[in-house]
Amino acid sequence: MRDEKEMLDLILGTARKDERIRAVALNGSRANPNVRRDLFQDYDVVYLVTEVEPFIQEPAWVDVFGERIILQCPELMHLTSRERSGRFPYLMLFADGNRLDLTLIPVNQTDAYLREDKLTVILLDKDNALPALPPPTDEGFRVQPPTAELFADCCNEFWWVSAYVAKGLWRREMLYAQDHLNLYVRPMLTRMLEWLAGTQTEFKAVTGKNSKYLQAYLTEADWEQLMATYASGQYEEVWRALFAMTELFRKTARQVAGHMGFAYQEEEDRRVTAYLRHAAAMPPDAQRY
Repeated sequence: MRDEKEMLDLILGTARKDERIRAVALNGSRANPNVRRDLFQDYDVVYLVTEVEPFIQEPAWVDVFGERIILQCPELMHLTSRERSGRFPYLMLFADGNRLDLTLIPVNQTDAYLREDKLTVILLDKDNALPALPPPTDEGFRVQPPTAELFADCCNEFWWVSAYVAKGLWRREMLYAQDHLNLYVRPMLTRMLEWLAGTQTEFKAVTGKNSKYLQAYLTEADWEQLMATYASGQYEEVWRALFAMTELFRKTARQVAGHMGFAYQEEEDRRVTAYLRHAAAMPPDAQRY
């Protein structure tokens, strides 16, 4: 596996040889001094170029970076809507295990790009045209304190969609129940846990993409309970996960509310919890209306 020096030498060497590439910048975890290095870290790199389209018309130019396992060009895909921002990313996983997320950005977007991310390091500036940047910092990725309105909305969404999960479980609609549990209810629990991490760190906590660093901010008991919210494909397991989720949410929301001086809707919690317990106790073959 090529080490960081080899990869950066290749990235910069390629840029130096191509007059269309005027500057190179590094973003992401490799620009973050607070992140521990490991073998699976991506190289998030930007080439500031005179024109993007000529690169797109010559797709083989990225072969210089090495043998690939797989390549993805999101701007050419039809699975999701595209922004058409004028930028073009190449996401490359190489045979040696390295991954390079390389984005081409036209030089006329330089100022906007440099304002977007405080985790930016300039690696090459052929024209000496880029401003001096402050040392990279992850402060832009810290957990932000909630407003009273956002806190209330989070609680309401959690309890509202919990009832959908119960309905799906009673009807024996596993995919419906699992989707509502994991796509709608879980994000509210995660957000509440992140706010808890914020209250414990004066809102300097950085939980990372998909909250991957959240464990560092939780007690062992809370982490174990969070893990208990992940269910298998058995209906009893999903019921158990749902109730583990409600218990952890209730506890966490009360802590956040107490720290922030917010009101927690205890009555809303009580009524929905009673509804969930009633649904869980009803046999699936009960009279349908």
